[in-house]
Amino acid sequence: MTEYLSSWSDTPTRRSVIDFVDKVADPGSESHVAPRDRVAVFDNDGTLWCEKPLAQGVFIVKRLAEMARDDPSLHQTQPWKAVVEGNVAWVDDAVTKHYHGDDSDAQLLAVAIGRAFGDLDVEEFARTAADFLAAAEHPAYQRPYTELGFVPMLELLDYLEANEFTCYIVSGGGRDFIRPVTEAMYGIPADRVAGSSPGLHFVTDDSGAHVMRTATLDILDDGPMKPLQIWERIGRRPILAAGNANGDMPMLQYATDQPGLTLALLVHHDDDTRKVAYTSGAEQALDQANDSGWTTVSVAEDWERVFAHES
Repeated sequence: MTEYLSSWSDTPTRRSVIDFVDKVADPGSESHVAPRDRVAVFDNDGTLWCEKPLAQGVFIVKRLAEMARDDPSLHQTQPWKAVVEGNVAWVDDAVTKHYHGDDSDAQLLAVAIGRAFGDLDVEEFARTAADFLAAAEHPAYQRPYTELGFVPMLELLDYLEANEFTCYIVSGGGRDFIRPVTEAMYGIPADRVAGSSPGLHFVTDDSGAHVMRTATLDILDDGPMKPLQIWERIGRRPILAAGNANGDMPMLQYATDQPGLTLALLVHHDDDTRKVAYTSGAEQALDQANDSGWTTVSVAEDWERVFAHES
């Protein structure tokens, strides 16, 4: 089934993926794993699709700009101040600072997100997110974000599913923001998506029964929270984990620190020709990959194609 990885270059990385899958799927192999235990988990932003800029960041900025137009008193308060001043990179920078251990701006962002989307019906929020993702285009590629999945990773998901893996998304981004598109983009249904999420509560009123978002962040699904979410949602350790940033390290450690054959993939954005190259927010993970024997996936060397629109 190696034809599933046709956009991967014929490198040791591709061969290590194939070797891993062959061994765990072969009933005659000493490394065989029963299909029910072939669990793979993937980060989303920067692992499965483009994260420069973050699609959810653009979504949030759009809503903050609307709020600032309606309420000028917000103009001197971050992150509305950054949006009014045209500093739309503030949201991405806040996330990068978080990966370096500085949550000062991330906390301000969490409060703003709570004000922007709190007290919404969860289904209303999902429709709003789906409408945004259907219409919004990446500022550089001028294509919908839903067309900016990394083709080699989409092929990997297909390859794993063909070999009776069950694939999950465990994202630091918003669970309810990406759920509307994960099945169409990745073949991963909403019930296999974990991510950051607000508090929820149930209400009944004249219009019916509703699950409502609150203004308070309940789960920031990053760092050590990722293994907790995996156990909470899946109830078993994955044997394959893929990420791209410092916040994915605990998930990769959790997958590989067990008996039997495992695989950890760390996507390294080192290609400055076909996309934005960057290591900020991934420095510790790259060091850990070298120390722990994780497989580093070089975008420049291991992928013949990044996006579907490339020739």
